[in-house]
Amino acid sequence: MIGIDGNEANVEKRVGVNVYAFELVCAIAKLENEWGKNHRLIVYLKKPPLNDLPKETQNFKYKIIRGRGLWILTKLMPYLLFGKERPDVFFSPSHYIPPLARQPRVCSIMDLGYLKFSGQFRKYDYWQLRLWSAISIFVSKAVVAISEATKSDIVRHYPFAARKTYVTPLAFDPTKFNRFVSQKDIRRVKEKYTIVGDYLLFLGTLKPSKNTETLIEAFSTISHQPLAITLVIAGKKGWLYDAIFEKVKKLKVEDRVIFTDYVPDEDKPALMAGAKVFCLPSFWEGFGLDVLNALACGVPVVISDKGSLPEVAGEAGIYVDPESSESISRGIAKVLSLGKLEYNRLVEKGFEQVKKFSWEATARKTLEICLKTKTGIN
Repeated sequence: MIGIDGNEANVEKRVGVNVYAFELVCAIAKLENEWGKNHRLIVYLKKPPLNDLPKETQNFKYKIIRGRGLWILTKLMPYLLFGKERPDVFFSPSHYIPPLARQPRVCSIMDLGYLKFSGQFRKYDYWQLRLWSAISIFVSKAVVAISEATKSDIVRHYPFAARKTYVTPLAFDPTKFNRFVSQKDIRRVKEKYTIVGDYLLFLGTLKPSKNTETLIEAFSTISHQPLAITLVIAGKKGWLYDAIFEKVKKLKVEDRVIFTDYVPDEDKPALMAGAKVFCLPSFWEGFGLDVLNALACGVPVVISDKGSLPEVAGEAGIYVDPESSESISRGIAKVLSLGKLEYNRLVEKGFEQVKKFSWEATARKTLEICLKTKTGIN
């Protein structure tokens, strides 16, 4: 029996690791005809599953262990140690692994950017990330990295983990993000968020690592030119975000920047598809899910040349130095100045790039890692 911590997936407003956990659990459930003959799967939750999570079957079950606070330590860990029906292997789609357990454990690591950019985190969050990640990497029999860049960071900081670290790239949902998003839906979303005309789109949690302030600086130089374009900054507030709003006021571009706050899933494809350019000049990204979403919608991406982003976008990306607002500005201007033929060629490169990624492949490889760990095969 395979056990999975499903709490990251069981939230209503999913971003980042929540999307990864949700899509992974759904994709694994769809593969039941492959694993269900020989294995059972149990998803541990602290509250009942939301309606969009997979339904229970004969071999796919939920186990509700109610609790709050330090749930992993006070509820999940005791159950894995002493519960009546314990799994043979336990997987967490995050770095929060129970420090003690009878069964082999597998953890996922999104990124280790906090080790390089500690000043971009609140002290409590930083030390929790640092200590718990280190413990999880140490006690896990296998470590799943979501990109080659993340694996390189893991091996550099924790050399002992080199032989047990595997890469499972993330993916996108082609039923939602594709070239066929309707113009009617795009108009609906633009009206909802009061967007007029062409716009650049940033979509992500508002936090220092996303480098939104430098993007605003770059945009301020473009917005002073005759070309009329708006910057849409979409995403919920994370932490240390006040400087982002202050930057908009300081540069006096309030009338050209729109903050949407959290964007629900039903609005994301149209908001993405309606953009002229998708911008993500992050200091680092473990993967960059919305880069794939943008490319799948036929939107060129101007993205950082750091971390995993070059892996995700390949030849379809326009790469910039996240430390330089001038570099970001030039990258955006490059796309905006493309003729129709050149723009469409870039879009086609994006369509080809996204074919390399699927949640089914991610799920299948994750299951393979868990089953190898269960049987002790390296």
